[in-house]
Amino acid sequence: MKLEELLQQMVDVKASDIFIIAGLPLTYQLGSRQVRIGDSMLMPADTEAVVRSIYEVAGRDIAPFEAARNHDDDFSFAVAGIGRFRVNVFRQRGSYGAVVRVIPFSLPNPTEYHIPEDVLRTADFQKGLVLVTGPAGSGKSTTLATIVDRLNHRRQGHIITMEDPIEYVHRHGSCIVTQREIPTDVATYAEALRSAMRESPDIILLGEMRDQETISTAVTAAEMAQLLFSTLHTTGAANTIDRIIDAFPANQQRQIRIQLSMVLQAVVSQQLVPTIDGGVVPAFEIMVANTAIRNLIREEKTHQMDSVIASSADQGMITMDQSLFNLVKSEKVAKETALQCSIHQEALKKRFEAEGL
Repeated sequence: MKLEELLQQMVDVKASDIFIIAGLPLTYQLGSRQVRIGDSMLMPADTEAVVRSIYEVAGRDIAPFEAARNHDDDFSFAVAGIGRFRVNVFRQRGSYGAVVRVIPFSLPNPTEYHIPEDVLRTADFQKGLVLVTGPAGSGKSTTLATIVDRLNHRRQGHIITMEDPIEYVHRHGSCIVTQREIPTDVATYAEALRSAMRESPDIILLGEMRDQETISTAVTAAEMAQLLFSTLHTTGAANTIDRIIDAFPANQQRQIRIQLSMVLQAVVSQQLVPTIDGGVVPAFEIMVANTAIRNLIREEKTHQMDSVIASSADQGMITMDQSLFNLVKSEKVAKETALQCSIHQEALKKRFEAEGL
């Protein structure tokens, strides 16, 4: 099967990922299930041939990957009439392997992806920092794409995105949209962010806050009246705040707490939860930085954030456990699955019992 035919087939069945690994048949991810194509095992020569064809279709030189014996390679490419794809190429047990993420040409529909209005409402902030967090593969890029699309059609200004690699492509709407890929267009996130500040930005999407330098520059940018979105691989608002603070040496942590308490607007944490029918659905925790939250950040009391979020539903906030409870109540997710994904398992279990679920 030609690579283009395989990619078309994966788009048609709505697969999220394709696994090209020696010792297994071609395998794709469909919701929470892995589906193997036939019984024919891929040999190392087969996986190398597929990897080489990926580089050929993407118009990239494979030589740097072959020369860097201990490195993987991460990039995106498009196939006309089929879709966009993000690929990570690597070595395992001496053979080539790859995982290809399927990204439709069209931007994600928030309703289809079960992204609630309270998440999309983060596009209404005029300035400050909004963080979308969660483990790898939890749908952060999809959520951000829907937010940026809303901004692009409801505001005027200059949107600058910096991503590694670019996944969703945004056309110019009522905004000018500039998309820069790391490291193709600019070497690092920190360099891209510093450059962006000289490009008259109104909204910045920073793909990931990876280190102290990037975090510091992002917070400074948010202080300068820009609206900045970024991601972290954390679960929950409290853990997110602690992760940012811990990236700094002890003598700078007080200052970053004060800065963060002033610029942070919201933290959206998400995870993908297997559904009863074999698919996946996102569960969201939403924290909006009200006066109580800002005080907790300044006073080093992030452990109290969950109780503020739980009692602030009227402000659009929701805890992860409440989100999971709602999914069980609507019969989308099994109770056992929700408990496995919960933050406070015993408390959620008691609530299920109290509600007769």
